[in-house]
Amino acid sequence: MRAIASRGFWRETALALGASALVLLLVWAATFTRPWHALEFKTFDVLTSWAAPQRAAFPVVILAIDEPTFQALQQHWPFPRSLHARLIERVHADGAAAIGMDVVFADPGDEEEDAALERAVAAAAPVALASAREKVDSANATLWTDVPPLPRLLAAGGQAGSALVLPDDDFVVRRAFGEADSLAMQLARRVAGATRDLRPAEWLAYRGPRGTFDTRSYYQALEPGLLPAGFFKDKIVLVGRSALSASELENARADLFNSPFGSAGGERLFPGVELQATQVDNLLADDGLRSAPGHWTPVLVLLMVPLVILAGRRLHTGWAVVLMAALVAAMALAAWLLFAYARLWWPPLMPMASAIGVTGATALVIYATVRQRAQQTRAMFAQYVPPEVVARLVAEPELMRLGGEVREVTIMFTDLANFTTLSEQLSAEQTVELLTGYFDAMTPIIHASGGTVDKFIGDAVMAFWGAPLDDARHAEHAVHAALDMQQAMEPLVAALRARGLPPLQMRIGLHTGRVVVGNVGSQQRFSYTVIGDAVNLAARLEGANKAFGTGILLSETTARQLPDMLPLRVLDEVIVKGRTEPVRVFTLCADAEVSALSAAALDAFHAGDAAAAAAHLGQLLQRSPGDPAALRLQARVAEAAALPAGAPWQTAVALDKL
Repeated sequence: MRAIASRGFWRETALALGASALVLLLVWAATFTRPWHALEFKTFDVLTSWAAPQRAAFPVVILAIDEPTFQALQQHWPFPRSLHARLIERVHADGAAAIGMDVVFADPGDEEEDAALERAVAAAAPVALASAREKVDSANATLWTDVPPLPRLLAAGGQAGSALVLPDDDFVVRRAFGEADSLAMQLARRVAGATRDLRPAEWLAYRGPRGTFDTRSYYQALEPGLLPAGFFKDKIVLVGRSALSASELENARADLFNSPFGSAGGERLFPGVELQATQVDNLLADDGLRSAPGHWTPVLVLLMVPLVILAGRRLHTGWAVVLMAALVAAMALAAWLLFAYARLWWPPLMPMASAIGVTGATALVIYATVRQRAQQTRAMFAQYVPPEVVARLVAEPELMRLGGEVREVTIMFTDLANFTTLSEQLSAEQTVELLTGYFDAMTPIIHASGGTVDKFIGDAVMAFWGAPLDDARHAEHAVHAALDMQQAMEPLVAALRARGLPPLQMRIGLHTGRVVVGNVGSQQRFSYTVIGDAVNLAARLEGANKAFGTGILLSETTARQLPDMLPLRVLDEVIVKGRTEPVRVFTLCADAEVSALSAAALDAFHAGDAAAAAAHLGQLLQRSPGDPAALRLQARVAEAAALPAGAPWQTAVALDKL
């Protein structure tokens, strides 16, 4: 039995592994889809919102070309380059550590204006000047063209730096852009010096939502007194557009990008100049985000799969779901800790989806195997027990313990008298037809009373009550079934007589006792049955009916559990082979006087009063002439009375002598 259970366990585990492998394959395939990438990016955005320190690591000031600036200066875009020159001179004179202009000066303008800007750049050199890339679409291809600052500005000491950022498909900037020729790298080198090796990370580590960096309006740097003297000292100053609605900024949204903070309900649009400030801060602090090693996720999934499958096989479904939820929560926490403190971007979506998928696959396999097992249980027990019992066993399989358990049951054996003689007059097909009709008549009666058909042995039926479900009235139900079965024999006997065949008589033996009940047999074949000494006694009582002339014979153990409404007649005491204690046997009897006389005769016989016993039996035979049980006891009383004085009386008779 253990081997069967073991094979079932490993079979179900193998099925769970197969289903999990299929789920993992589907999850892996999903990682190549655009919706998956979008969902993974949303995870990045949420972690960014949670982990942002809400402050810059280095003193960076943004001079924003914003709506207040247009209102204060009353200028149209583009601003005169002399205005930019004044700003550069003011910031440089105040002691700024580095100046970056996130404004592209690519085309020549008015000579005086260009000359003013050239002088300012030369005085404050080096000044980082933005270069751009323009996309040119043709019929054959799409080309990108670099747009550098004016050569005269570079000759004056300006340093060209690409202001290009790399937004994802949803126009959110997540990837770092601090390459060697970038505007951010030029500024960072200016502050860090030539000796320090600056390396951009893979992902941008945002410091916070829009406005996290110290941001002042462009015009404030131009008007004396609006900012205190020395305000820009030792600070990195970035100048760029930061307008959301100014009509003066034609194509203003060209320098506005989506930020991760929109996922948390914050301001989604982020100015390009603030992205440059973020990249500069990342380079100087050397705390940009890097991708976690690629083998982490597959290793984690491979370690997690057996744990989830084992939990699904061993734990209740509810606890397996709790474990899965705990794993998902732990992975989310680990992703945040790595993001916030180790500066590693580890996408938790795949392992989380794998945990959920494997848990679901395992649950489905368990559900399917439970259903299959339930169907097998239903099919097996439907042959032996009533449908109601089968339904409850399927719902509560723990009621049936494999391997057997000790329980008290009432056991029935039946046999057909004269069946051998009758079968000699029938063909094999007719014999099978007769037995089929007989079994078809008896089985529903047994089931209707809550009994279990153990087996058919030739023309005999073995059944029991009290298992697999508990039944406190199993003895009563067994006796009622015996009565109904005897009544069901009447139409069968009548049909035989109508065919001119000898009648059959069914004999039933009933005994109540403790037995081992369960699935017994070999690994290849087993059956639900009962084993024990009580089974032997029930079988012997069935055969003893012949000696007592009865159709139903039951033991005293069974009789004691019957209600008073069932009238019983005690017949004798018998000794079963292998036992020393005698067993009183009873039969059902509706004649109260016959029952009383039979009990009085047996009591007198046991008391050694042969005369009284003979008198009671005489009265009984007058009321029921030719009663086989009374005649047998009368013969035993006469034998005992003929014994020499003082000789012991044998009050019980061995069953093998009946």
